[in-house]
Amino acid sequence: MKAVEVVEKELKLIDFPRPEPGPDEVLIKVKATAVNRADLMQKNGLYPPPPGASQIMGLECSGTIEAVGLNVSSRIKGEEVCALLAGGGYAEYVTCPAEQVVPTPKGLNWIESASIPEVYATCWLNLFMEANLKAGEKVVFHAGASGIGTAGIQLCNNFDCETFVTAGSQEKINYCKDLGASGGSIRGDKIFDDIEKWSPNGVDVILDPVGANYLEGNLKVLALEGRLVIIGLMGGAKSDLNLAQLMIKRQKIIGSTIRARSVAAKGIVMNELVNKVWPLFSTNHLKPVIHEVFDLEEAGKAHQLIEENENIGKVVLNVS
Repeated sequence: MKAVEVVEKELKLIDFPRPEPGPDEVLIKVKATAVNRADLMQKNGLYPPPPGASQIMGLECSGTIEAVGLNVSSRIKGEEVCALLAGGGYAEYVTCPAEQVVPTPKGLNWIESASIPEVYATCWLNLFMEANLKAGEKVVFHAGASGIGTAGIQLCNNFDCETFVTAGSQEKINYCKDLGASGGSIRGDKIFDDIEKWSPNGVDVILDPVGANYLEGNLKVLALEGRLVIIGLMGGAKSDLNLAQLMIKRQKIIGSTIRARSVAAKGIVMNELVNKVWPLFSTNHLKPVIHEVFDLEEAGKAHQLIEENENIGKVVLNVS
């Protein structure tokens, strides 16, 4: 099979042996996969796959089931699915634990279906399971025009939560507002002042891929009993912390990744998506946001686009 490999920090399409599914896995013939910032980190040696995972990049895909393992009864050969992967998506075939593989939402094509597992799993896990988001609460998304941000805005709309975004340009802010965000601020020194103006009593949940550079500002605008969920470290990993403020306001800081969680934990998230989120695609209450589609052999161009922070929503690779 053809797959993308990192060769001296360049992405090359080369021949790989086709993987075989284990007893609790399925083999997927990949139709499309999507690019995530974690892939860029892996390419640069900063985010290695979990033990036992494929060394090939790619954290999500859509496709058809080619074969099932001996213990798998929940999926059948030929079924159209999308999957949350620990790795391996940049290839013509990938194996995945059956618990992380779900039917594609009704009405979505292969490209659209490939763009949703990682971002919606990340948003659902961190907003509703980790931060226990409730209707009527206010949410801030840093990098609001990213795949996670554009998914999160739409989820919050559907679960009666108001959203504010930070992003790198007015074009991105305007797009987020069109999706349903009620406020936004261009990335810079004034973002936390703008958040305070938007919600003078503080915000309930912040989903933050930046990390250290935003920690002080995040806690300043976080409300009493607010929850800060840190899902990335684009702005560094170390920062000073005012513990007194944290205690007085009874705030929570939650560190979270999804890739290294157990198969069972990921399976729970995917099951929640099928039951509570996938139906919203078929009724057009949710829509995939796709910036651009590249062929698999153009993975390097796709990475460059994300490195330059030009994308709004997801960048997808067409595989077959």
